[in-house]
Amino acid sequence: MTSEVLDELVLMMRPAGGGIHMVSTGRAAQAALQQRLYQSANLAEVDARWREVLGQVRTARVAILGIPSDTGAGLVRGAAFGPAALREGFLAVFPDFPDRARRAGVIDVGDVFVVPQLLHDEMLSQAQCDATRAAIYGARAGGQVVSPPADAVRPSMLPVSPLSIAARVMSVLLTINPTLKICMLGGDHSVTWPIVSALAAHRQRPFAIVHPDAHTDLLPERLGVKYCFATWAYHANELIGRGGRLVQVGVRASGYPRQHWESTLGVRQFWAHEVATRGDAAVIDDVLLHVRSTGVRDVYLSNDIDGTDAAWAPATGAPEGGGLSVSFVRTLIARLGREFSLIGADLVEVAPPIGAPEAAQRTVEVGARYVLDSLAALTGSDDFSS
Repeated sequence: MTSEVLDELVLMMRPAGGGIHMVSTGRAAQAALQQRLYQSANLAEVDARWREVLGQVRTARVAILGIPSDTGAGLVRGAAFGPAALREGFLAVFPDFPDRARRAGVIDVGDVFVVPQLLHDEMLSQAQCDATRAAIYGARAGGQVVSPPADAVRPSMLPVSPLSIAARVMSVLLTINPTLKICMLGGDHSVTWPIVSALAAHRQRPFAIVHPDAHTDLLPERLGVKYCFATWAYHANELIGRGGRLVQVGVRASGYPRQHWESTLGVRQFWAHEVATRGDAAVIDDVLLHVRSTGVRDVYLSNDIDGTDAAWAPATGAPEGGGLSVSFVRTLIARLGREFSLIGADLVEVAPPIGAPEAAQRTVEVGARYVLDSLAALTGSDDFSS
């Protein structure tokens, strides 16, 4: 990786757990998490080790990427705190998680830096873009990290909103390493859009998207907004060419019946009531059979925590009862890893601030387990099994 490319990533990102801008309130907990993740004694050492990790992109198998943005949410926000909580969850399961990740060829490239009032650059005026560029690509506020010289990467050309920055970061990562697999930690579900759009631009082979969710997310726009939690799947389905390559599992909150979505948009859906009636094994078999019938070998998993029944994962913006069991989702992840080439996976909509502490803890524990399962499926490694 050239110094210019490294400088560009450093401008647009922060060390893992640092994508939410904090100067005082919350900063101590954020710093403590970063020191554990990077096995560092202080923040200067965190920054140095993070840059070392970025230098390993070319040879890594999987990159963990956090996008702590919930501006694209629709009901209750809080998913911006999901990526940090999930990393805490990894460490609770495996205190030696950084060592396990290294053995498996997994690197944590950190977080997209998020200005929480912004979503996508096309929604901003030129004046706002200019003001935000000046704020985030000048000297870092709070004394966290000193930016590289302005003439190194031309900050005037860099995006400023989380979805736009994530798309640029993904493009850089996949240019450096075209076979790199992505494990993304969200954020509301809008943050999946820059991941799948970058994969579609950089991958030669077509891929399917398997999408556990209580909702369809298939609106072309919502209140005039093109990219948000309710629209990303529509645009992803168009991008990958329809043909049943978007496979939605666990749907149960929709203004239209399954036949509407399947007949008008060419998606394939397995609703939650079908799982309850037919059983986990039969539906999972049919999901995988359908994916094979599309002729694709590569799959991206986009896992919304609200696909899981709210009894198991209540700390999310739009929890729904009657959903998928934890064992269903875990089995689906494992079989996707065994039977297809999993090119990426995410977990979105984990929102720790919502509800009682016990609800948040239960949701994070389930979510962390899903991400560890996804890492196992992406790598074929036993280092993430428990």
